[in-house]
Amino acid sequence: GDKVEARYRGREKYYPGKISRDRGDGTYDVAYDDGESETRVREDLIKATDSGSDDDRRGGGARVGDKVEARYRGRSKYYPGKISRVHSDGTFDIDYDDGEQETRVLEEYVKKTKVGFREDDDDDYREGEKIEAMYRGRSKWYPGHVARDRRDGTYDVDYADGEKETRVSKEYIRRAGGAERGSSRGRLREGARVEARYRGRSKFYPGKIS
Repeated sequence: GDKVEARYRGREKYYPGKISRDRGDGTYDVAYDDGESETRVREDLIKATDSGSDDDRRGGGARVGDKVEARYRGRSKYYPGKISRVHSDGTFDIDYDDGEQETRVLEEYVKKTKVGFREDDDDDYREGEKIEAMYRGRSKWYPGHVARDRRDGTYDVDYADGEKETRVSKEYIRRAGGAERGSSRGRLREGARVEARYRGRSKFYPGKIS
């Protein structure tokens, strides 16, 4: 019955739920808050939740995709970014908004942003909405529609070719026609907010035209 967060099917992101059974061999059955369940989850893929006030101000409890500010390389100044990975030792990998990346940042160097962790509602996708998604994280966009909004920044996608994929991260989805990513059919102006594939990577990073 303990409230926990676990890496569903070994993925990098943690999902909230509770322990439904202790197998006694170092694995546990987990019932997730979104209705999913999983058996024999390894202990190293599970972490207990803690909602203390100090924890809220610092990086504790932060999950993959959460917006944070962190002291890059231990400097005194905080820089905006988001969590790309949570390590079992309480450290974080961070993708900064300026394109820099840092691994295993100590919790005391990370603080949650005042804005919160949900993206703006305008960036959310509705169930049934036509979209394009990067199937299994590949670089190519495939047409389909949102089958389910998981309410945690991920979506189930039914592709036009009949394939299905669950828990697709928002960063791998764009609206049909590429409207979310700055379509090449329109000129971009200075200061326009965009997302770009930093150094040709498959992942898009937020920024603006300079």
